[in-house]
Amino acid sequence: MQRRSRGINTGLILLLSQIFHVGINNIPPVTLATLALNIWLFLSPLKPLHSSCLSVERCYQYKDWQRLLLSPLHHADDWHLYFNMASMLWKGINLERRLGSRWFAYVITTFSLLTGVVYLLLQFALAECMDQPEFRRNCAVGFSGVLFALKVLNNYYCPGGFVNVLGFPVPNRFACWAELVAIHLLSPGTSFAGHLAGILVGLMYTQGPLKKIMEACAGIFASNIGYSGQQYYFNSSGHSGYENHYPYGRPGYYEEAPRNYDVYTAGLSEEEQLERALRASLWDRGNTRNSPPPYGFRLSPEEEMRRQRLHRFDGQ
Repeated sequence: MQRRSRGINTGLILLLSQIFHVGINNIPPVTLATLALNIWLFLSPLKPLHSSCLSVERCYQYKDWQRLLLSPLHHADDWHLYFNMASMLWKGINLERRLGSRWFAYVITTFSLLTGVVYLLLQFALAECMDQPEFRRNCAVGFSGVLFALKVLNNYYCPGGFVNVLGFPVPNRFACWAELVAIHLLSPGTSFAGHLAGILVGLMYTQGPLKKIMEACAGIFASNIGYSGQQYYFNSSGHSGYENHYPYGRPGYYEEAPRNYDVYTAGLSEEEQLERALRASLWDRGNTRNSPPPYGFRLSPEEEMRRQRLHRFDGQ
């Protein structure tokens, strides 16, 4: 393990500031562990970048397959780390709360490996089709491919709406493609194939067979260890509830049955929940008894009555 040379890492300082601004207690465990692991490996990388980056030449020709594990967890500099982990922070809060910590950890692991595999296939195809052997030597490093896959997943669960890309409103379902082009135009040195690989992996999960394959594998593994099939949702007060992962009496149906997310989100939108998490972290840090739990928000009696009146009005 080699330590990075000392110096002022502004991006790292900003990342730590943002994490503490949100509040460590407001970040679910798998997301927090992912942030901590990437920060740790940035400060104390297992190998130099040239020995951990991902390329067809190194993986296929030299059989250095450990790069599939190393490349997503290493970053070129502090700003590379900052932008990737700041994005991971918000995507992780949204997705881990929705999927549960165990399944989200499974998704992160699968996406990390599969994004690397798809990247290698894309680079190999480009080298062969365009007769450009340098594509085999192109070496990529960083977590951004996984983040593009998670963005596809997040847009799938939160359809509709628009996002701002280079000043233009873009429908949510096309946001990944717009950002892929925008990032490549603004930063030509970024890995277009790596980001594209992430989008393709995300689409394999939301539109293709990947999710069912993962469910089948999880079902086999669960049956071998006698797992009960209950998924717990994390909050700062402990386990706030569970959902049955096998609603039809057999494994593999993690999200087919409709769920009432109001049970642990109090009917708030994701933006409102994040806003309450920030307020809880910044203003109520010293009063844990009165602060709302970050992953099972409880409304005050007045807010609850107001929400019930709105629901009754909507139903009329």
